[in-house]
Amino acid sequence: MMNLKPEFLSRLERVLSSVEMLLPKAVDPVDWSSCHAANWRRHSFSGYLEPVRTTERILLAELLGVEEQKEIMTGNTRQFLAGLPANNALLWGSRGSGKSSMVKALLSEFAKDGLRFIQVEKEDLVCLSEIFSAVENQPYRFILFCDDLSFEMGEPAYKMLKSALDGSVYAAPENVLIYVTSNRRHLLPEYDSDHAGAKFVRGEVQQSEAIEEKISLADRFGIWVAFYPFSQERYLDAVRLCVEREARQRGTVVPWSSELEHGAIQWSHDKSKRCGRTALQFARNWVGRYLLGSGRKS
Repeated sequence: MMNLKPEFLSRLERVLSSVEMLLPKAVDPVDWSSCHAANWRRHSFSGYLEPVRTTERILLAELLGVEEQKEIMTGNTRQFLAGLPANNALLWGSRGSGKSSMVKALLSEFAKDGLRFIQVEKEDLVCLSEIFSAVENQPYRFILFCDDLSFEMGEPAYKMLKSALDGSVYAAPENVLIYVTSNRRHLLPEYDSDHAGAKFVRGEVQQSEAIEEKISLADRFGIWVAFYPFSQERYLDAVRLCVEREARQRGTVVPWSSELEHGAIQWSHDKSKRCGRTALQFARNWVGRYLLGSGRKS
């Protein structure tokens, strides 16, 4: 065997160490029979699916004030699970209005029927083709979920998602749907200058090319589902449900009172928002204070 000089071996070790840092860590394939969700972890030139061992269990029955949205999303997901035509979906609306909870509740509802989730960060959407390849031969149905999505024009991830929704060479396999949530209906910021190119044609206003381009991505989602702030009545219903759930998880009951109701309303005023997230945050604060004051530990 050829004798290698010590300085050459030392240099070779440094090169191998540098290359090793660029490669994703060795991981076992996800066992989808016992794991219901995974995150895509990007690493240098590639990436891998990382199992999520514990998922937040949100039940559809616990989502209040979004009955129409619930019906649309459960119907579309049932079609998908049955191998029938179904649409990619964009859930948009004000912050904290239940968009992400809706998608997570679908996993709780349909995991037993073979539904699985892959959560992807916006920057990692450039890896869509790799993600699709990783699951296309699995005997499960996958929702690829991107939460709180928004773009600036020209981002690589924007172009990749647009191509995937278009059904191009990057199209999702038949066992994958794409669900995204966003505070923006068109996923892109809109400026006054975008409307400058609008023109009249035979008495009708035609949108500018800038607006047309910004609408084009959202248009590629077959379903748009809008979420709105709660009325005060629905907000208080959500508070009641959240208080009951937080208390039940700790083996106790927290009584409803006028003080609690007034506190919940004031909390929403302080937050300038009536929504499910605000209700849950108030419930955690109220139940925690109640148990602390009664000398009980959770």
